Amino acid sequence: MHAGEVTDHDRQLDLLSFELFRLTRLFERAHARKTAQQTDGLERAAYLLLVKLVKDGPQRLSALADAVFSDVSTASRQVAQLVNLGLVERRADPTDGRASLLAATDVGIDKIETRRRARNKEYAEMLGDWSEEDRSQLRELLGRFNNEFETHYLGGSA
Repeated sequence: MHAGEVTDHDRQLDLLSFELFRLTRLFERAHARKTAQQTDGLERAAYLLLVKLVKDGPQRLSALADAVFSDVSTASRQVAQLVNLGLVERRADPTDGRASLLAATDVGIDKIETRRRARNKEYAEMLGDWSEEDRSQLRELLGRFNNEFETHYLGGSA
């Protein structure tokens, strides 16, 4: 092979790179559109913290920040927004009276459930013509890709 010669392997990686770039841009545009339509004032980053609390239960701020690859000061600002909106509450840590745990409130849990149902409805409509096998294969490959991406670029798993 000569310098500058593009192999089939390179072409396949270029196509993959293009599709991933395209997907990223589509997500950004869709997110901007959705954000403009939402009136609840909840930032995306704060929403991710709330999802983590609903999914995994009460936890300390430092653990929550680590779980979403954020620093504690940024997560603290986002948690303050969630507390002000009544979506998260601070509770005494039963194992350490000096510390507090963050927990989703019933209102926060309802908000996540409402958004989850709406998102699932959209995906069901979008992928309605796909076979169950195709949807399953997408889930499997996307999960595998995300794990590899996380390990390669972030050095670990969530």
